[in-house]
Amino acid sequence: MGERESLRSRLGFILLSAGCAIGIGNVWRFPYMVGKNGGGLFVLIYLLFLIILGVPVMTMEYAMGRATKKSILSAYKELEPKGSKWHIIGYFAIAGNYVLLMFYSIVSGWILHYFFLMLSGKFAGADAALIDGVFSNMMSSPSILLTFMLITMFITISTCSVGLQNGVERVTKIMMILLIIIMVALGINSLLLPGAGEGVKFYLMPSVENVASVGLGNVIYGALNQSFFTLSLGMGGMLIFGSYIDKKRSLAGEAVVVAGLDTFVAIVAGFIVIPACFAYGVEPTAGPSLIFRTLPYIFANLPLGRLWGSLFFLFLYFAALSTMIGVFENDVSFSIDIFGMDRKKAALIAGIVITIGSIPCALGFNVWSSFQPLKAGNCIMDLEDFFVSNLVLPIGSLVCCLFCTMRYGWGFEKYLREANEGEGLKVNPALSFYFKYILPLIIFFLVSYGIVTYF
Repeated sequence: MGERESLRSRLGFILLSAGCAIGIGNVWRFPYMVGKNGGGLFVLIYLLFLIILGVPVMTMEYAMGRATKKSILSAYKELEPKGSKWHIIGYFAIAGNYVLLMFYSIVSGWILHYFFLMLSGKFAGADAALIDGVFSNMMSSPSILLTFMLITMFITISTCSVGLQNGVERVTKIMMILLIIIMVALGINSLLLPGAGEGVKFYLMPSVENVASVGLGNVIYGALNQSFFTLSLGMGGMLIFGSYIDKKRSLAGEAVVVAGLDTFVAIVAGFIVIPACFAYGVEPTAGPSLIFRTLPYIFANLPLGRLWGSLFFLFLYFAALSTMIGVFENDVSFSIDIFGMDRKKAALIAGIVITIGSIPCALGFNVWSSFQPLKAGNCIMDLEDFFVSNLVLPIGSLVCCLFCTMRYGWGFEKYLREANEGEGLKVNPALSFYFKYILPLIIFFLVSYGIVTYF
């Protein structure tokens, strides 16, 4: 097996890490979570959890990746004490990476479909009934869902086949920079709408009444959950990018920059969606279908709405695609590390497995809709999302945290040495008690509460 590829630049690493973290969760999930959880206070608590929870676990994944130059299963095998079984979590993580893409490819396809609909003027002057009809029509059509999934998979496989620097790094860099430019333009546009001021107030000003109506406990758990999942921690997504970076910079500084960029995108997404909801009298609490059922209505009634709408869905597709490419890079590196395959073959095999595996998710909304796993009203995608979001990510993060802090694992001293090598922000050794005891307890709470409340 040849020398491990590396990234060309620090900017490439930051944008690639951020690209993996910035996905539909920031743009699609964050605004509706803010709406559902009463606005301003949720945003503040979310930021706090991001700093005290997200960044530390991120430095742990980066450190394991950089210390071994391998993907998650091989990294655990190399760092664990002889005879211990920490690496078993690696198989779980690999499964998580595959399953995530089996439904992410479908949701990415919805967005691409909407981009083409917007571009073609389908929504011009549309009313709410027509927009609902378009969404229902898409969900009930296996051919639409599968066609756009195939286009997304083709782009993902092609990008990762070309190589790390020429494919993954180059494409993600361009997409992320365009993404940020389009978002800022859309955000400014939303803020200038008549009546947007009320939305900004709801979004940024903590309100006792709003929180009381949801319940403080729910707001805190929602913020904890969002801060965690937005960074895709727990299944080796950040570990893999850690394995491509040099030792010039310490890891806490890099984690802060990536988390900052991720947060910036989520906050700007809120500025795009929430003031627009208030300006057009749309409920910001509409939940997961918020962007598909409400935004086309807003764009349909906006001057230059077709242009703004096309840009919005294009940017959202970039966000989805950057995650697809980031997670798929993980799947490719598993095969390279474990089986010694070359990159093109590894990308092709992973691509075929995920493409076939995406079919049940697409059919779950129509042909197989009578199959309702877990609880009534669920579809196949809910089952896949539960496996990734409620099991793989939080359990994977808990194991990673214990592994990097316990002497039966890699150990706090070794983790600290790796994380603090290079220039930049350092992890303070005085945080040892917090890292070893408090952090795992918070994550354990997240795991248990998430499973118990789901049912």
